[in-house]
Amino acid sequence: MIGAIVGDFIGSEYEFHPTKDYNFKVNLSQCELTDDSIMSLAIADAILKNKSYADSMRYWGNKYPNPKGAYGGSFNCWLRSPDPKPYNSWGNGSAMRVSAIGWAFDTLEKVQKEAEKSAACTHNHPFGIKGAVAVASIIYLIRNGKSRMEVKDYIMHHFYELPCYQKVHPTYKFDESCEGTVPAAMCCYFSSESYEDAVRKAIALGGDADTLGSITGSIAEADNGYSIPVEWEKATLQGMPEPLKNILDEFNKRFCNIEK
Repeated sequence: MIGAIVGDFIGSEYEFHPTKDYNFKVNLSQCELTDDSIMSLAIADAILKNKSYADSMRYWGNKYPNPKGAYGGSFNCWLRSPDPKPYNSWGNGSAMRVSAIGWAFDTLEKVQKEAEKSAACTHNHPFGIKGAVAVASIIYLIRNGKSRMEVKDYIMHHFYELPCYQKVHPTYKFDESCEGTVPAAMCCYFSSESYEDAVRKAIALGGDADTLGSITGSIAEADNGYSIPVEWEKATLQGMPEPLKNILDEFNKRFCNIEK
């Protein structure tokens, strides 16, 4: 799930000044982890400790209350509420935090069930749930060796239409919804030739850069032929608080066969 975190980190520089330039400069010293990474790791920690997704997100969200870009207004209220309830969100937050579920469970049915649970505690709108389930499903299918054509056909049959990237890029603009973010991120992966290519295309859409980078990066990481640029990953880990890095290390060892 490091792919989601690196994508978030690289996209963070363009969160407030979007770019349409594929060859944008990567200023690693200006990049930071955002709420996308904190919540992705909160979901991973819930899996590792067999805790509820809501409890884990509330714990880590309150431990790190001021990430770059802040939390969304409704989510921020949910984090601090004495009696938190789902608030029917269709936003892309449910999809950007779900990557760990695509790695941690052994069947597509279980992945989809857990993705729905992770979304529904906040994003219980059908579009919010669909976005989370779609992202977890595509990660599961790719990491289990399905061909790109098989995966694309599955997503288009069960979730979204996926136009080619060349049609999406010229007119795409900021969109915080799952319906506007998840298919666009998937288009970036399906048109890509490497992890860096996928993430650059995502950020160059000129939209919600950190979240597009996070979702696209989480998908691209699952492709066995893709490698995360070493300097990107190194800078991301250097900027990560130790408690969050410990979650990542433990999750990698347990579910991704990656040693520290």
